[in-house]
Amino acid sequence: MIYGWYWIAVIVIAIIAELATEQLISIWFVPGAIAAVILDFFYPSLAAEIILFLVLSGAGIILTKLFFTKHKGDTRTNIDAIIGERCIVTEKIDNFAGCGQARVNGQIWSARGSAENDVFEVGESLTVVAIEGVKLICKK
Repeated sequence: MIYGWYWIAVIVIAIIAELATEQLISIWFVPGAIAAVILDFFYPSLAAEIILFLVLSGAGIILTKLFFTKHKGDTRTNIDAIIGERCIVTEKIDNFAGCGQARVNGQIWSARGSAENDVFEVGESLTVVAIEGVKLICKK
């Protein structure tokens, strides 16, 4: 075990760095260093160990990035979750007059119709199609 202690030091440092932060910073280096320690037992070659370490660590980073990129849009935020919901007009919506309110999920929002000349009366049920600033954009 010529270089094994160096790889064990890399493992310890990577774990300490990971525990000291709230983000994924160095966890990818742990599997690469573990593989390098194992390789050091059977084939003590620093060049081979470094290549194995870099390949496994790089693969871990790339696979994690691909996973999180693929699943990035799966969770809707509280505002995004409102889009597509039904709302009830609580104050007449008149785009020309620039007034109107609607209740969605128990909250009152300023609201406008999606078309330029939309007018909706109190009590009508609409669908939220977008949010612009602090206004719901609704349609029938």
